[in-house]
Amino acid sequence: MADTLPVLERQKSEVLRRIVDLGDLRRGSITATSGKCGKPTCHCAKSGDAGHGPNYRLTRKVKGKTVTETFSSLGALRKAEREVAEFHHFQKLCEEVVVVSEKICELRTVEDTLTPQEKKRRTPSGRKSSAK
Repeated sequence: MADTLPVLERQKSEVLRRIVDLGDLRRGSITATSGKCGKPTCHCAKSGDAGHGPNYRLTRKVKGKTVTETFSSLGALRKAEREVAEFHHFQKLCEEVVVVSEKICELRTVEDTLTPQEKKRRTPSGRKSSAK
């Protein structure tokens, strides 16, 4: 079945409704880091010790600068993971809106986009009238 304007407009409305229904979201990536702290008396200084971690961090850009947030608890990490996942879902929905909108733009004629005043000023040849 070929996409028609009414079908595409319904699709676009549905995707926009799904965007409105999104939960809390935030940008960034969550990564795990491990390592040695550098204190000579710490357990991590012993040969073969895996070190500290994993420690989870959320990294994102804010006004062009990298900002890193550490989590105070496993609960805070899980919350952030849901929020980052929701942001990725938001990005996918935005891409869907753009794809459907581009199809709508291809199907919609110039005549469909004119206001009633613009339509009155057009001559039968499709040119704007020079008389006022």
